Amino acid sequence: MTDRRLAIDAWESLFRAQHEVLEEISADFDAELSQAEYDVMLTVARGEQNSARLRDVTANMLISQPSVSRLVDRMVARGLISKCPDPQDGRGAVVRATETGLGIFRRIALRHGQTIAERMAVLTDEELAHLRELTAKLRDGAR
Repeated sequence: MTDRRLAIDAWESLFRAQHEVLEEISADFDAELSQAEYDVMLTVARGEQNSARLRDVTANMLISQPSVSRLVDRMVARGLISKCPDPQDGRGAVVRATETGLGIFRRIALRHGQTIAERMAVLTDEELAHLRELTAKLRDGAR
């Protein structure tokens, strides 16, 4: 049986570390591309032909479906992505990165990746791999 006090202490440490690291790396985002827009672009850019189903974008976000829909609509209006009906599901939509959106995303992704690597450099490669395993285990336990 898990030690309750240790579990709470570990959770508190994980929560505070996440908050502090996120605060530091969020400086990579600006009016050109917010962190939420970056998350949309990350899913889209990883997809075939820089596109993704809207439901897949929503599944990768940590905000509600209506919030994702509004965010995507704002990104379409700004010319970062395009949106069209999903040919495989008439009720769904496909979003695709525009050249402008992809250019902005790539520039910020380069900077953001560097910031993350610098911040995480306090851990060894072995510790990073272990952290990845532990967080995956925590996420899997919730399913």
